[in-house]
Amino acid sequence: MPRAIVRPDRPRASFPLKGQTVEQKRLLYSKEIIDRRVKALAEEISRDLKGREVVLIGVLKGAFIFLADLARYLKIPHTVDFVRLASYGAGTTSSGNITVTKDIETDIEGKDVVIVEDIIDTGTSIVFLQERLKERCPGSIKVCTLIDKKQRRERAVNADYVGFALDEGFIVGYGLDFDEKFRCLPAIYVIKEGNCDYSM
Repeated sequence: MPRAIVRPDRPRASFPLKGQTVEQKRLLYSKEIIDRRVKALAEEISRDLKGREVVLIGVLKGAFIFLADLARYLKIPHTVDFVRLASYGAGTTSSGNITVTKDIETDIEGKDVVIVEDIIDTGTSIVFLQERLKERCPGSIKVCTLIDKKQRRERAVNADYVGFALDEGFIVGYGLDFDEKFRCLPAIYVIKEGNCDYSM
């Protein structure tokens, strides 16, 4: 049977991660820097969507911490919902055939949707989600991503709100995981970058 791979836009890394900490890994964004950036994004969204009926849709699992902090900083009324996507393929390789394993429950017709992502990588999953949500006739769809990583981009994606732009490197922390580990780290770390393997 084909294997379900959750988060098709962020495939599993092919290198070993030794131990359960990232103490020897390179710090990319500190807790304080992340907090300032999330607050700035919330202020921008609040200005743009003031007076609108806003629905935040978080993409599970990676975006849950980012969405929680973003929601607390927003200065406008809003509701929250979640979606989870999976891709089916052999082993750890995504086939690009995406399916929804947890759909939203909110009626978004006529409302202003903000998709909240942890990271946009290939762009495959976010494009799929945008097209799917458009079928429900929202007033608008905007994309807010914590990390915009363009090195492996396969689909054209222009996020409306970007926390940080990243060229390359496998990152963990603040919702981003490696094999379901390290999501709850308060900062973001690089564990592999180019020819430098920070997992050793």
